[in-house]
Amino acid sequence: MFEPASDSDPHKRARESALQLGPRKKPSLSDPLIHHGRHFGRTVHALTNVKALITNGLLRMGELAEQPEENFTAEERREHNVFNTLLQSVPGLEERLMNGSEDDMAQIAELIQKGASSARSDDTKGLKNAIINWITPRGQCLNPPLARNIKSDRGFHHERTGALLCPAGMDWSNSEIKDQLRNGELAVAGDQWPIFLYSGEVYDSEDPWNGLFRGALLLARTSQAYKYIFTSPSSVDKEPKATRAGNARIHGMMRVTRASIAYIATQVRFALTSSPVFSRTDTVTDSERFYNSVLELFEDIEEQEEVNALLLWWNRQIFPSYSTSQRPVTKNSALARIREKRAAIKLAAAAGEAANGMAVGKGANATVAGGGGNHSAAGTSAT
Repeated sequence: MFEPASDSDPHKRARESALQLGPRKKPSLSDPLIHHGRHFGRTVHALTNVKALITNGLLRMGELAEQPEENFTAEERREHNVFNTLLQSVPGLEERLMNGSEDDMAQIAELIQKGASSARSDDTKGLKNAIINWITPRGQCLNPPLARNIKSDRGFHHERTGALLCPAGMDWSNSEIKDQLRNGELAVAGDQWPIFLYSGEVYDSEDPWNGLFRGALLLARTSQAYKYIFTSPSSVDKEPKATRAGNARIHGMMRVTRASIAYIATQVRFALTSSPVFSRTDTVTDSERFYNSVLELFEDIEEQEEVNALLLWWNRQIFPSYSTSQRPVTKNSALARIREKRAAIKLAAAAGEAANGMAVGKGANATVAGGGGNHSAAGTSAT
């Protein structure tokens, strides 16, 4: 079994956080792990340092297994959940890690990292072009036009992309605000979410959940981005829902995940910006902070009622079979009658078994009672 190196006191050991974008690598080997890594990055955690994730996860399974949960920070618990999801999503991975050497672990991590990184790069490249179609009003042209392969005129430099990226709570129509956003006097942090996330591009400061991740751009456009990445580019406008195929079907994905929504929102946000390269060191777009802040909201225990309602909404947009699977059986249908008959048969069988059990119990009690009486009489006679 691979045993990660550790100091004498594991609690004082400085551990590299796995939930940060790792270094770029280009391994030459081809492996199914790359395939799994692509889906993992899109649906579980896009910016994971996979080597650190696996190293820390194996520590938790090994020398730190006896440590109580409260000894770990919220970040470490979140990271371990990601690690467990990785193990569950890749068949045989846990066995390979437990029985492999440190070199094996490093190669596994490198291949999964390559998959996640290449998927993110491919999606960024594809959306850079496609987003122009989605933000152009139907039957109109953008003024001035935006290049498809060059992003320098996007972001706050352009009226359309600037209006979509304007942080919720700021007024893009205010010329002073607009100028400050354009010249950088107002720096936008990743946790200042853009207005395009909201329904009607309207933000209610008294009810910030209202319309969040349900905006017209999300429903008509970002759901297009979701389809573009997860169900196939052709499904965006052409194929009916029932015939979609793509990454979701390949990986057996039947429902939207929290991380996949955060991933799509991050990709669309980046496509609207003027930054040419997705990088964790890019403090202008601050994409990593944006992604993590969305995930933090989705994972907040106090917000699960709203989050679950949001997931249901998304699933109904993307996966038509999801709504069907949640629908109760129609009354008086053949299927309903079959299930009723089966339930009645099982109930009758259970009642019969219970009756037999009671009869056997009574017989046993009678035997014991009879035997007890004879014994008592014999004892009296002997006396």
